Amino acid sequence: MPLKTPELEEPTINLTSMLDVVLLLVYFFMVGAQFSSDERQYDIELPTVAEAAPLTEQPDEIVVNLTAEGVISVSNQVLSLAALEESLIRARENYPNQMVVIRGAGEGRYQPVMDVMSTCRRAGIRNISLAHRPLGEAP
Repeated sequence: MPLKTPELEEPTINLTSMLDVVLLLVYFFMVGAQFSSDERQYDIELPTVAEAAPLTEQPDEIVVNLTAEGVISVSNQVLSLAALEESLIRARENYPNQMVVIRGAGEGRYQPVMDVMSTCRRAGIRNISLAHRPLGEAP
């Protein structure tokens, strides 16, 4: 008895899933368009200002340079510890989260660095960073 082999059906593409996705996208954009028209229905005249700026600006950090001899300079001005403290107090009054970066000479003494850190603490500066260069990086 010979076995009957079923006829092979031609392959077809089922578009049902794709139509579902397209209809969902159409629905999504229709709802989104409705929300944007709701925002425009109120007739509000916004106030104008001459110059708009953020209420609080992040200031640049204060960079304190220390030479190998212990000379303190900020923005190319040589300062004493007392003058540095006054400057840091003024900066902290303007911006409470003022950052200070201490850059000391690699071969310099450690005591001037600790003096500057102590001065920062007395001035109320809590955000202190010690600058460094990764090993192998050119100066």
